Amino acid sequence: MKVLVVYDSMFGNTARVAAAIGDALRGDDEVAVMPVAGATPERLAEAELLFVGSPTQRFRPLPAVSELLGRLPGGSLEGVRVAAFDTRIVIAEAHNWLLSFMVRLFGPSAYAAPRIEAALRRAGGTPAARHEGFFVDGTEGPLRSGELERAEQWARRAAGANAIRAGVQVPRQAVSARTRVPN
Repeated sequence: MKVLVVYDSMFGNTARVAAAIGDALRGDDEVAVMPVAGATPERLAEAELLFVGSPTQRFRPLPAVSELLGRLPGGSLEGVRVAAFDTRIVIAEAHNWLLSFMVRLFGPSAYAAPRIEAALRRAGGTPAARHEGFFVDGTEGPLRSGELERAEQWARRAAGANAIRAGVQVPRQAVSARTRVPN
């Protein structure tokens, strides 16, 4: 299966999540993990399983991710299983009344992942897993303890759902070596 993980990152946290997703799926699959700067709509359409991620900034993905998704023609991801993820702070710990109010007002759409998922669906992608957010401590991180393992599990579930639909047997163990990405 051709797996592509595309991400943008400000402080290295989303890059680490993307690397963990890629590491979780290495083995029998052809896996590529790449920054959004190297991605094109054509490259995304070649994937069988596509993950796209961004930090949440100002209630949305970073501009480069939004721009790439905006260039996807309708139907270009037909037959591609997709999964969206973001990195985000824990709002309850932000101690910012305006931020807390906005998240309550906008609900899940206050984060990048649901917006990414909506754009992937508009392009014809079929969700392989529900969008997911991975938590960081403070604005710059680091990632909370256990988030990389949670990202690996989420990726395996998305790949497993994809394989089941395609009639492919999924290996029970995946490589879990971490790729270090500098902040």
